[in-house]
Amino acid sequence: MDGHPTLFTDRLVLTGLCLEDVAFIQEQFPQWEVVRYLDSRVSWPYPVDGALAYVRDIALPGMAAGCEWHWMIRMRDDPDCRLGSISLFEQPGNNRGFWLAPQWWGRGYMREACAVVTAYWFETLARPIMQVPKAVANHASRRVSEFEGMRLVGLQKGWFVSGLMDVELWQMTRADWLANTAAYRADGRGIG
Repeated sequence: MDGHPTLFTDRLVLTGLCLEDVAFIQEQFPQWEVVRYLDSRVSWPYPVDGALAYVRDIALPGMAAGCEWHWMIRMRDDPDCRLGSISLFEQPGNNRGFWLAPQWWGRGYMREACAVVTAYWFETLARPIMQVPKAVANHASRRVSEFEGMRLVGLQKGWFVSGLMDVELWQMTRADWLANTAAYRADGRGIG
């Protein structure tokens, strides 16, 4: 199966992560607003070669192995304009993650990217369940999951770049996704 499909929404194009994306990631990712609610595996302060090491040594091998899918989020009408990144993982309790450069927040881009990536997870990969952990303090990320129709199924502690925090586990089944998608299409709202 192609581990690097290009995905499209009305406003966005999601392209497979590649080494050409390293400079953008290195410039935009290491901002406190972006990383504070990410898993503590993210080095902080972010090293000068952090993006290269991540893309070359973690993301690309995961994509090649067929157990991870990583995309750059770009403007559809200007594919050179990168906004952030979104990923899927074959990892129990952690199937999707994302980040967006702060200048693009509040415009619905992440909802749009999540809709097409979640559709890929359930419809193309036919996975039975999606689980996503979120820091309780990360209200914007929670709203994305709520918008998609995910349910809160657990609470625990976890380490983030900003320290030990409560972690919510959000979940959606394939059956839920397909039912929600059918409902959106039936009433003409569309997805995203």
